[in-house]
Amino acid sequence: MPTILHLDMDAFFASVEQASKPSLRGKPVIVGGLGARGVVSTASYEARRFGVHSAMAMAHARRLAPNAAYLIPRFEVYRRVSDEVMALLRELSPLVEPLSLDEAFVDLAAGPYGPALETEGAELARALGEDLRADIERKVGLTGSVGLSTTKFLAKIASEQAKPDGLVMIEAGREREVLDALPVRALPGVGPATEETLRRAGLPMISDVAALPQEELVHLLGRAHGAGVHELALGHDERPVVAERDAKSVSVEDTFEVDLLDRDHIVGELERLADRCVRRLRAAGRSGRTVVVKIRRFDFSTLTRSETLPAPTDDPLVIAQMARRLLDSVELLGGIRLLGVGVTGLADWTQEDLFAQALREGMQEEDDAAAPDASEDSEHEPAYGGPGAPRAFNPGGELSQRRWAPGQDVEHTELGHGWVQGSGVGRVTVRFETPGSGVGRVRTFPVDDAALTPAAPLPLVQ
Repeated sequence: MPTILHLDMDAFFASVEQASKPSLRGKPVIVGGLGARGVVSTASYEARRFGVHSAMAMAHARRLAPNAAYLIPRFEVYRRVSDEVMALLRELSPLVEPLSLDEAFVDLAAGPYGPALETEGAELARALGEDLRADIERKVGLTGSVGLSTTKFLAKIASEQAKPDGLVMIEAGREREVLDALPVRALPGVGPATEETLRRAGLPMISDVAALPQEELVHLLGRAHGAGVHELALGHDERPVVAERDAKSVSVEDTFEVDLLDRDHIVGELERLADRCVRRLRAAGRSGRTVVVKIRRFDFSTLTRSETLPAPTDDPLVIAQMARRLLDSVELLGGIRLLGVGVTGLADWTQEDLFAQALREGMQEEDDAAAPDASEDSEHEPAYGGPGAPRAFNPGGELSQRRWAPGQDVEHTELGHGWVQGSGVGRVTVRFETPGSGVGRVRTFPVDDAALTPAAPLPLVQ
């Protein structure tokens, strides 16, 4: 029975931005890193008509679609919407396997409709898929594409064929009809290198691979990979829907627009990444034993260094200290274009860390020695560090140092909620609109206007 459902939200990040900003609906929107080395995360369907796609260099995207709206990612909003969508999926079955914020498998047979599916079959499965799409649009105001089939592989192919905003079902008996028309790249596990190997062997289509004896494919690709690709080409996929995909690591990384040369600057960026990594680790309720530092140098050579603790920790002091020690073991001459900090060997418990305690006591002694006289009044406003915040944006510092990123939520004391369209030469342009309003008006302010402050994102459906 076609009881495996695959949901893929349509151009998710860009669609969220269009739903948030009435003036961008129906227009090309591109979300990603906006710097010289930025990469497209998601392009709306309007932008895809110009040839823009995910993983494309942002500089190339700007040449293809110079009049599109280019926005920073707002991960806080994307996670919130994703949670609402996943909650709808879990109403259909306890077996929900998220693949990312906008994509998941569901085993309908394991849910409350399982017994009815045995008797009503494909028609009930189709009705559940259509109801899901309607519920998603009602609850979060977005569209998703649904694929239904007998296996995860075929359900994912079906959702690809359903895009955008559709539903496709591949019933038992139609496997060859569907697969034979597809290139080998559609097979899970076939990336660019495997695709090229198969192409050179005269096997560009799934039908070619399916017709080949498995022994020949094993000789070509290796035993495990060759056997797996052959089974999928035949339409065989025994992989179950797994409710909990246990993460093996938590990591963050940044690519810099300009190579970092100053060691103090590099250490500062590393500590910032370590702090982000710890926040992500704690948000997942995890700890870890091994700290990993990733460094990509000016010549694109990439190094990783790691160190393992006797027991798991989520202590920011320990992780930052280990990351700095790992950085010290690497030659930094010539410049650094990428830094990353990660934690592996994950666990759901921590052990009291005497090393961290000793570090803290030492730091406290230094702070006490360096502290100003108690009679001196001082105030410090912390820098903004919310999820998805652009690195250059620091409204917690002096007003004259403020920078505003396109797409960022703001609030004006008189004009209300809006979002940044752009900034430069000491000015920031804001469009004042909300998800439920019409197209809003545009106003320009000095970047240090005290009436303009960062704001929390608004719900898409109000």
